[in-house]
Amino acid sequence: MKKIFSILSIVTLSLTITSCADTFEEIDTNPNSTENPLPTGLFNNANKEYMDYTRDGWVSGRMLLPWVQYSAQRIYTEEDRYQYRLSTDVQLWLRSYVVATDYKKIIDLNTNPATKAQMLVYGANENQIAAARVMLSYVFLNLVDSFGDVPYWSYGNKDADFQALDIENQVQPKFASQMKIYTDILKELKESSEMIKGTGSVFSEGDQIFESTAKLKKFANSLRLRVATRVKGVVPGAEAHIADAIASGVMTSNDDTVGLTYGTTNQFGSPFFLTYVSRSDFSISKTFVELLKGQRGNFGEDPRIFKYASPTSVKVGNIRNQTMTEATDVNQIVGMPYGVTSQMSTTQAPTASFFGKDVLKRDYTEVFMEYAEVEFLLAEANGWSQSHYEKGVRASMERWGIDSGKIDTFVSSLPVASQASVISQKYVALFMQPQEAWAEYRRTGYPNTLLLPGQTGELNVPTATGQTTYVFTPLIAGLTDVPKRIFYPTTVQNLNRANYEAASQSIGGDKMDTPLIWDKN
Repeated sequence: MKKIFSILSIVTLSLTITSCADTFEEIDTNPNSTENPLPTGLFNNANKEYMDYTRDGWVSGRMLLPWVQYSAQRIYTEEDRYQYRLSTDVQLWLRSYVVATDYKKIIDLNTNPATKAQMLVYGANENQIAAARVMLSYVFLNLVDSFGDVPYWSYGNKDADFQALDIENQVQPKFASQMKIYTDILKELKESSEMIKGTGSVFSEGDQIFESTAKLKKFANSLRLRVATRVKGVVPGAEAHIADAIASGVMTSNDDTVGLTYGTTNQFGSPFFLTYVSRSDFSISKTFVELLKGQRGNFGEDPRIFKYASPTSVKVGNIRNQTMTEATDVNQIVGMPYGVTSQMSTTQAPTASFFGKDVLKRDYTEVFMEYAEVEFLLAEANGWSQSHYEKGVRASMERWGIDSGKIDTFVSSLPVASQASVISQKYVALFMQPQEAWAEYRRTGYPNTLLLPGQTGELNVPTATGQTTYVFTPLIAGLTDVPKRIFYPTTVQNLNRANYEAASQSIGGDKMDTPLIWDKN
């Protein structure tokens, strides 16, 4: 992996994003044409490549999952303390623009007079364009949420600052402002939802995430609700988008959840599971386990703990050979202390639980957005509605296969709906979707159960010297909370220097404690 990124770092972004991943060359290429790839191949490749490289053991495993304390590392704990490897943000940046180019190619094929009619074989032009616009919005949302100002491209807005993906004319693209990007994403999602036609499939065949135009439309509106909620009070018109997205039709059941299900073999297995084929670096975090056990917060014991975490009896060989079992008692689950030194971790890791068998499996479904999140968004939009709050918790538990009686018991004992309770339960439901959980924590400050810099944590096993507590000490100067953003990649700093410096000045400094425009917490 390091060698691959070293090679990529010596060429410009504009040059590297002109081709798709080699592993998908066959499905990306139309056997009847040497020039134009199949739109379904482009779409499926982009969706899978995005998940492969953002939900893997690097961007997700070594950066985002631990930062929101779903996980804690067993060996390289420096990354839990925010000193991540800079190749990780290069991966997030580069892969995002690679897949964005695939989505844009779908739009080009369906708008170019020379190919537009040919593309009708694969579905209505409008629906293919809409699907690509929605996924572009998804990718650019995560980019701007992670870095701040970034190079941006829009289908429906020819703003001079939107220079990304124009590889023939813009070798060193400008970084568009966060305000412009969020504003345009909201517009793109509204317009793409409105351009969807018919009630059949989006693509004529092969689509792996949308079964119908109805599901695509609900995803577009639900994603717009997410974005508008994030930037309300900051981006003009966001509140109107909240109301309009809801009125236009958002997700209404778990059947509407959009995810990518992986295969049953190692070759096609889920990205996070595959990290355990050769390594075993990640455990469930102690702070998260304590929240699920009812030892932090005020929710009591959460039955999802048995799905999220494994009993300590499960060892690495069980994971690799898929003979994992589910705990029958919460005392069989032990979280890994978060943010300890690497020296301390050697005494803690042997007794810590891994992720649960419903997570560490080859055919895991990586979620783009789920129905439960929509209910929590609706709870917030309706003044912290108790009804939507309870529906969100219930939807999450049903998606994970919790017994209906246990769901009823847990929901009946929920504390009254408030920002703290709704967002904390949203955090529990967003497990394994760390990008969104990270954004919500920065926006709201919840859950307030995380171990923050300067606070004291408890070890599970005393060290050789008898030490039982430790102070969480970050390795990035100035951080007193979870990171507010990540550094611009070194490749961008070197290859697009002038625009990098302008963007750094615009956001207030290329630092991990520089807040984004909606981070008012």
